[in-house]
Amino acid sequence: MKRFFNIEMPFLRFAGNTLVISCLSIAPLLLVYILLAPGFMTLLLTSGPALSRFLRQIVTNGIPVVFVVNYLSFFLYALVASRPRETHLPMLVLLIDLPGRVIIFVLLHALIYVMSADWFGSFGGDQWLALRVVGPTLVRSVFFENISGVYLYATLVSALPLYMAMVGRMLNAETDRATRLRRWTGIGPGRAGQIVVQVVIALILFAAFALLMTGFAALIVAFQQP
Repeated sequence: MKRFFNIEMPFLRFAGNTLVISCLSIAPLLLVYILLAPGFMTLLLTSGPALSRFLRQIVTNGIPVVFVVNYLSFFLYALVASRPRETHLPMLVLLIDLPGRVIIFVLLHALIYVMSADWFGSFGGDQWLALRVVGPTLVRSVFFENISGVYLYATLVSALPLYMAMVGRMLNAETDRATRLRRWTGIGPGRAGQIVVQVVIALILFAAFALLMTGFAALIVAFQQP
């Protein structure tokens, strides 16, 4: 990870690495989504306009959203990696990353939907309608029921290494918090099971992000009700 994401790396190289990994994370999930949707593959192969709109949605919505979310996490990872002696950083990073992911994911969807209505005539060209569908769309995305679910789970590629690194730092740190964490998990520094604990806690944290995002989207839907 440090080879590809270093705080001293030039911006364009850092962003380029993030873009490549973001696209690679989207591709397999996109294939799964297409295969799970009945008749969708046939529609894409037989209808030029449908394929064009689908690819446009990926390029204008999916890649930007996944890229920005991943960039935030990879930057935080690189920042913490460059400061190994600062034991307070892991918890601070988690407090920044989780709400940051939710806010970026929701706001970028809203912005892109409004721009799509204006530029491409999506949602009948109605910008207010575009905003109104953001909440319901994101509520269903956690269940992989729409293409936003692809984008949601594609961000796991940055969440997993970041959260694993932060949990590892907390387990190995000589602090009261680390001692409590080691006692709670039953894992001490250097044990083979530590990697399992890191993965499990990282997945729990990602699940927390998904639930927070879903709750936020549901709140938006509730406020939209007359």
